Amino acid sequence: MKSEGLAGRERGDHGGVGRRILIVEDEGIFARAVAKRLSRVGYDCVVAGDLRSARGAVNDRVPDLILLDMRLPDGSGLDFLAWLREQHGNEAAVLVLSAFGELEDAVAAMKLNASDYLKKPIDLDELQVNVEKVLVREEVAKELTRARSRERAQHPEVIWLGEDPKMLAIRQQAARIGGLAGQADVVPPTVLILGETGTGKDVAARMLHALSARKDRPFVHVDCASLPKDLIEAELFGHEKGAFTHAMGERVGLIEAAGDGTVFLDEVGELPLELQAKLLAILERRSLRRVGSSHERRTDAWFIAATNRDLKRLAAEGSFRSDLYFRLNVLTLAMPALRDRGGDVHLLADHFARSTATRYSLPAVMFTERARAALEAYRWPGNVRELKHVIERAVLLVGGGRVDAADLLLSSEGSASAGEVAAAQEGGGLSVVGLTLDEAERRLIESALHRTHWNVSEAARQLGITRMVMRHRMKKYNLGG
Repeated sequence: MKSEGLAGRERGDHGGVGRRILIVEDEGIFARAVAKRLSRVGYDCVVAGDLRSARGAVNDRVPDLILLDMRLPDGSGLDFLAWLREQHGNEAAVLVLSAFGELEDAVAAMKLNASDYLKKPIDLDELQVNVEKVLVREEVAKELTRARSRERAQHPEVIWLGEDPKMLAIRQQAARIGGLAGQADVVPPTVLILGETGTGKDVAARMLHALSARKDRPFVHVDCASLPKDLIEAELFGHEKGAFTHAMGERVGLIEAAGDGTVFLDEVGELPLELQAKLLAILERRSLRRVGSSHERRTDAWFIAATNRDLKRLAAEGSFRSDLYFRLNVLTLAMPALRDRGGDVHLLADHFARSTATRYSLPAVMFTERARAALEAYRWPGNVRELKHVIERAVLLVGGGRVDAADLLLSSEGSASAGEVAAAQEGGGLSVVGLTLDEAERRLIESALHRTHWNVSEAARQLGITRMVMRHRMKKYNLGG
């Protein structure tokens, strides 16, 4: 093996991990042994015997991890680490390999944000374990950063419109609950948000998070109804390598990824009974176990749950654990139905009309008196979510300008558009004659949503598809969400 230049590359046959590791080490036999061992489990290993070739390898492609020796022919590993942080920030994790008497250098490397250090001589089994630990730790840190970025991009500010006294009371109650989460070192009590489908339970959860001291930490939204039943445990709690078939590596669960932020358990009433017991254990012990692990991991996340179901009744029937119900029901926020919020329907309709017109570069929209009367008279079984969909559809149909009552496509029954009702009466069902496949599918989905008052889970069951597929189709056809 040469001491200068890129000394060699060994690829693993398994491809299970697929991450690049740069080994900066001038002891050729040891470097080759490390590369061979890590390549076996799927890492893409590149070896550099000096600092010059190491810099070239990093400039060519920043690796996921660098194994860095402190003593090299053309300089110190500390010099290389300082250059790395200046040129490439914290993109690459660094695991320092230090010989006897180099402990001070290892400590200095930690101050330059090295992930960890190992003392030579190094056992290859121990090295592989530490490599995997460092990469998992880095994955968690990056996922938290991504979660914060997504949250800021998607929700630059939480909008919670409404002037009805019921909404004013909800906002005051939310402010008090947010205050309870004001101490960064104290885990606040769980919150249960109740309300019909479409009342804005997810918006309320985000508002609570935004009002707390955790607002700059991750907000992890877990849709309990859409997670695949055979993978829901691994998705929530994570898993160890080999825990089950196809578990090729470690996986950080959604709860663990939240760190000390907020976990929002949407549609918590849909969780299977066996997972309800595990969730209860987490809430009580503040720790979790990944699937296939005996190691307890601490969680400091704040848990907020939401449901449109009657958990008290479900507990009495035995389909929801009563002890979990009492554990979740510490603080309650009850979201009012849109039909009980008076003039808020006009405030919300104006907001949705403005945002839709802006998004599609359409002229400003104005509702006629007949349209406003229709909005106020309608019962809104799908609540704010249904209103949002109706307004978006009306604005797109008229292309901006005046929106009249007929443009809203509301029916006196409050469950389907007038055209759908007529078609059902004429042919005994929803007519799709003369429509394209996409148009027919959209109408079927829209009709099912109206029939079930915008209960996504029930509409999916009626159509014979999963909630996840239903959500995908709703997004495809811009049917709210």
